[in-house]
Amino acid sequence: MSTIRQFQVTFDCAEPERVARFWCEVLGYVASPPKGFATWEEFDRSRPPEDRGSWFACSDPSGVGPRLFFQRVPEGKVVKNRVHLDVRVGTGLVGEERLAALEAECARLLPLGAVRVELLYDGNDACIVMQDTEGNEFCLD
Repeated sequence: MSTIRQFQVTFDCAEPERVARFWCEVLGYVASPPKGFATWEEFDRSRPPEDRGSWFACSDPSGVGPRLFFQRVPEGKVVKNRVHLDVRVGTGLVGEERLAALEAECARLLPLGAVRVELLYDGNDACIVMQDTEGNEFCLD
């Protein structure tokens, strides 16, 4: 039996490049064009008009994190995600120190198009539930 060593996370969305660029900013990822192309624009020009902009991808420049793949789908988001990303910005912190780290990251992401949904805080542990530019839930953890 083989062991899977790599995986990618795929997002269904209406505007793949816009959502991908948001996540590049959140995670410090890069939008590397497909092999054989110098830019994403060059790649898109090589495709039939109806397929242009139908997908986009980004990756962790250190090679540690999973590749993120964004594909255009015709339907909009209707219900809560069954799977979401936790962006780990407060690891090892507790109480007010943890809350301050999460609030600072939230403040950085709001101008990028993120939406703050809810703060969960019990005086010790904290999490901020957010949405990306197309309403996909994620947590600042």
